[in-house]
Amino acid sequence: MTPLTEVEGRRLALSNLDKVLHPVTGTTKGELLHYYATVGAAILPHLRDRPVSFLRYPDGPDGQLFFTKNPPPGTPSWVRTAPVPRSEDPRARQVVVEDLASLMWAANLVVEFHTPQWRASSPAVADRLVFDLDPGAPATVVECCRVALHLRERLAGDGLEAFAKTSGSKGLHLLVPVVPTPSPLVSAYARTLAVEAEAALPRLVVHRMARALRTGKVFVDHSQNAAAKTTATPYTLRARPLPMVSAPVTWEEVEECAGAAAHSESLVLLMDDIAPRLERYGDLLAPLFAPERAGDVP
Repeated sequence: MTPLTEVEGRRLALSNLDKVLHPVTGTTKGELLHYYATVGAAILPHLRDRPVSFLRYPDGPDGQLFFTKNPPPGTPSWVRTAPVPRSEDPRARQVVVEDLASLMWAANLVVEFHTPQWRASSPAVADRLVFDLDPGAPATVVECCRVALHLRERLAGDGLEAFAKTSGSKGLHLLVPVVPTPSPLVSAYARTLAVEAEAALPRLVVHRMARALRTGKVFVDHSQNAAAKTTATPYTLRARPLPMVSAPVTWEEVEECAGAAAHSESLVLLMDDIAPRLERYGDLLAPLFAPERAGDVP
C-alpha cells in the first residue's frame, strides 16, 4: 500500500520508499525525500517563480533517464504551472515549484531540478548570469576552481559579484546576480567573457563546446544564459551513483581547491553534507535575492 502523508495541508502518496536510488551509498528514495524536506527552506527560494524542467531518474542513475519540460501526467491541480511558449508548442506550460508540498510531490517523481536564469513573471529577462565550468579529462574540478577565480576577478572589474556552487558532477557553476536584463544581452556578455578567458588562459580554458578541443581544459559554458536553457538548481540532488548535490561553496573553499595540494575529490558534496553546511553558513547564495547586490550587465 502506498503510504500517504500530509504536507502543508496537501495529501501526498509517497511510493517505493525503500528503493535504492544511489547504489554506491545505498541511499533510498525515502532518504531522498527526507533530504528535500530538510532543505526545503533553502531550495525553495531558488525554485519559486521559475519554470522547472525535470531530469527524471526513477530507477537510479543506471536506469532510464529522461528530460521533461511538460507537467508530468497526474500533476495535481494545486501545483502551479506557468505558460512557457515554445516553437513546437505555443501553448506549452511548465511546473513552478512554489511551496513545500509541491517540492515533495516533485521529489517523489525522483528528479533533478533545472531552472532558467529568469522568472515566470518576466520571461526571457534574466536576473542571473551563469557560467558552467566543465572540465575535460584529465582536467578536474581543481582546474575549474582556477578558472573560477579568474572569472570572479574579471566580473568584479565590471562591478559584478560572483558566487560559486558545485555542479553536483565534475565541475563548478558561477552565479552572478544582475539587474533584470534581456537574456540575449546577458548571453552576449557571458560569451565575451568566455572568449576573453580563453585568450588570457589558452592552456586552461576553451569557450567552444566541441569535445575535441576540451582535453585537459575547462570548457567555460556560457550557453546556459540563453532563455531556452536551464541549469541545475542550487541544492538539487544529481542522478549519480553517489548522492551528489549541486551546492554552494565559499570562495575560501574554491581557493583551497585551486591549490597545488588539491585533487579531483575536492568539493564533492553529498546529501548528508548539506544540512550541517546550512547550519554553519546559511544559504551562501542568499545574496542572489538581494537587489542591492545585483549589477548592471555592461
